[in-house]
Amino acid sequence: MRGGGKKPWKQKGTGRARAGSRTSPLWRGGGVVFGHKPRDYSFKVPKKDKKLGLRMALSSRFGDNLVLILDNFKIDEIKTKRFIGVMNNLKIDNALIVIPERDDHLERSSRNVQGFKVIPTAGLNVYDILLHKHIVLLQPCIGQLEERLLS
Repeated sequence: MRGGGKKPWKQKGTGRARAGSRTSPLWRGGGVVFGHKPRDYSFKVPKKDKKLGLRMALSSRFGDNLVLILDNFKIDEIKTKRFIGVMNNLKIDNALIVIPERDDHLERSSRNVQGFKVIPTAGLNVYDILLHKHIVLLQPCIGQLEERLLS
């Protein structure tokens, strides 16, 4: 919309129709009479449905034998090459790695490798489970997941 708030000419005495602003819909470059109103179409998913979806996604991966449970997964230094070596030894090319709490070495070693994502148990969601083929769970995560899904 072009134009400002200045009255284009005085109200009386010019012989022209009265005009209040150049932004009037009647004017070229002016506004739209009933323009689009942005609308928010988002909605909240109930907590019960979120838990059910998480249970179903996890049980689907368990049923397909695509879940690997490890005692621990420690990387002493931030090395992507070492992370890739561990994943090649496990014969995994696409995985979601669920850890009990943040591990900076593991997260930074894996973030540049396509097809892998490291998240804490609290961040586990259906989208990430379905996006990745394998799930690598650490032993302490199982108790946290049971507590989260059964509460």
